[in-house]
Amino acid sequence: MHKLTARDVAWVGVMAALAIALSFLEGLLPQLPFLPPGAKLGLSNLVVLYAAAGGSISRTMLIAFIKSMFVFLMRGPVAGTLSMTGGLLSAAVMVLCMRAPHARFSYLFVSVLGAVTHNLGQLLAASLLIGSAAAWGYLPFVLIAGTAMGAINGWVVRTILPALGRVSRSSSPGGKHHPQ
Repeated sequence: MHKLTARDVAWVGVMAALAIALSFLEGLLPQLPFLPPGAKLGLSNLVVLYAAAGGSISRTMLIAFIKSMFVFLMRGPVAGTLSMTGGLLSAAVMVLCMRAPHARFSYLFVSVLGAVTHNLGQLLAASLLIGSAAAWGYLPFVLIAGTAMGAINGWVVRTILPALGRVSRSSSPGGKHHPQ
C-alpha cells in the first residue's frame, strides 16, 4: 500500500459517497422476484469495481470499508459484519485481478469473481455468527445470483468506462483503467 495523498482522500470520499448513495437507492427498490431473499443487485459494487480498475488496493479497500461502515450504521452490526467481510474480500480479489501483471481479465470476469467472492465472504461470516454450517445451504442461490448480478455490473462498468476514462485521466489518482 502507498501513502494516501490529499487528492486520494478527496477521490475516495467522492467514490465512497457515490457507493453509499447507490446502496441507499438500491435499498429503496422492492425485492426483485427473480432474486433469492436477501440478494441485492450490488449497485454500490460498480464503484468498487471502478476503483479496482484503477489498480490501487488502498483506495479500493478504503471505499469498501466506508461502504460497509454505512451498512453497519444503517442496518446494524450483523448486516455490517456481513458487508465488511464480503466487501473487503471482494475488493481485494478484484484489485488483485486488475493488477495481475501478465493477465488481462475482463471487467465482466472480475465483477463476477468479485460478486461471488463477496457472497462467499458473507456466507462464511454468517456461519461464524450463527455458529452453524446451515448458512452454506444458501450457497447455490447466492452463486447464481452473484454470477448474474456480477455479470450485469461488469457489463455496466465496461460500457460506461470509456466515458469515465476520459474524465479519470484528468481527475482520478492514477487514472489507470484497462480498456476491455
